Amino acid sequence: MFCKIAAGKIPSKKVYEDDDLYAFHDIAPWAPIHFLIVPKKHITSMAHLDEADGALMGKIMTLAPQLALEQGCEPYPSGGFRVVINTGAHGGQEVHHLHVHVMGGPRPWTKG
Repeated sequence: MFCKIAAGKIPSKKVYEDDDLYAFHDIAPWAPIHFLIVPKKHITSMAHLDEADGALMGKIMTLAPQLALEQGCEPYPSGGFRVVINTGAHGGQEVHHLHVHVMGGPRPWTKG
């Protein structure tokens, strides 16, 4: 499903796009600010990463704070955001395409 979203075949509310990554708002947000960053390259989960994916994961992790601020998260240290990568059934992964949740905004917020 995320391959189709990143390719524009399924509509989404885009946050960011480049040759490697696509970011979009979660359709069922857990927080006031909640978007996903997905690689355009299909990687099933974090358990499927290899050494060649290091630069891509670094790019995701350095992009997350920039996008979090652009989407309205307050700056560190009084603000901030949460980054979550669910991996496998026990890790809560529901879509089998690596994706990084970025969540923020005033707390408390929990999965509802």
